[in-house]
Amino acid sequence: MLLICQAGFETFLAKEAASAGGVALEQGPGWVRIERSIPIETLAFPHLTLVAPEEVKGDAVNPLAQQVTEKFLTSLRGERIEAPWPNIWMGPSEIVGLGRRISAVETASAEILKKKLSRVAKLAVTERPRGVGQARGLFVFFTDFGRAFVAREAWCHGQRRMADDDLAPSRSYLKVEEAYVVVGSEPHEGETVCDLGAAPGGWSYSAAKRGAKVVAIDNGPLKGGALNHPQIEHRREDAFKFAPSADARFEWLFCDMVEEPHHVLQHIVGPWLERGWCRSFVINLKFGRVDPIGLLAELHSPGSAFVRSRSRFAVRHLYHDREEFTVVGDLSGG
Repeated sequence: MLLICQAGFETFLAKEAASAGGVALEQGPGWVRIERSIPIETLAFPHLTLVAPEEVKGDAVNPLAQQVTEKFLTSLRGERIEAPWPNIWMGPSEIVGLGRRISAVETASAEILKKKLSRVAKLAVTERPRGVGQARGLFVFFTDFGRAFVAREAWCHGQRRMADDDLAPSRSYLKVEEAYVVVGSEPHEGETVCDLGAAPGGWSYSAAKRGAKVVAIDNGPLKGGALNHPQIEHRREDAFKFAPSADARFEWLFCDMVEEPHHVLQHIVGPWLERGWCRSFVINLKFGRVDPIGLLAELHSPGSAFVRSRSRFAVRHLYHDREEFTVVGDLSGG
């Protein structure tokens, strides 16, 4: 398996894979190759996993393109493609000039495929599949200029780059937009959202623009599109002390606070989930000052508030996350 993550976090990915029974054979900027298959569905750091990848090597564009295309064509024997299929070519952007090499090999490969199977070539889609789950197509990852791994199947973990909004008051807006892709749902018109630690309001704005009614809890000011938004009620209160009234229940809990993660888990996540104050949740936990692998183990342990409340949940290191995890899910799993 070849596990692909955000560059700079490959060492954490290797440790997470090891905790799941994998043995790292090698790693580079944003990738780790492991010895055998492991359960990957619950892993947090990988964004995309190439299943059973095959290695190709070459000193020039055309030999590499020929090898990749031949592996793809050989694998098609007995298979009929009638629908659009993902044709994804990647590599570490940290290697200067590698992007041009990848583009050149991809173009040459497309020309070969067009000559041999034009109908299949026309169905190729260059955008990574949206959502979480298995995908079948052609996935090519270059580790350097003369080496790549080719796979027909990949597991998409849900992370992806999101489009910004000029009215969004902060970069954190992108995190919650990405989290919707992982959880597979988003706030809708008429639903209620409680945003704890809301300022400057990126997450509140994201929900409000969809028509949800937001209660934004933070002593700090809201800005940008969140300021004076008709769908957002800003309460200047301490998020750790806020609790819904006896007859209130929110469809969504948002929480993105620059706080020690165990403090958030104990004083916010535990009460909200175990008392059923929300249906769905998007919670950000900072791991900059704690061991992220240990934190992951805690989140999945029997004593975790997510497990105790029988939540259906996933932990991800998002494309737009830094030293933090985003936990998404709902209480319907019980």
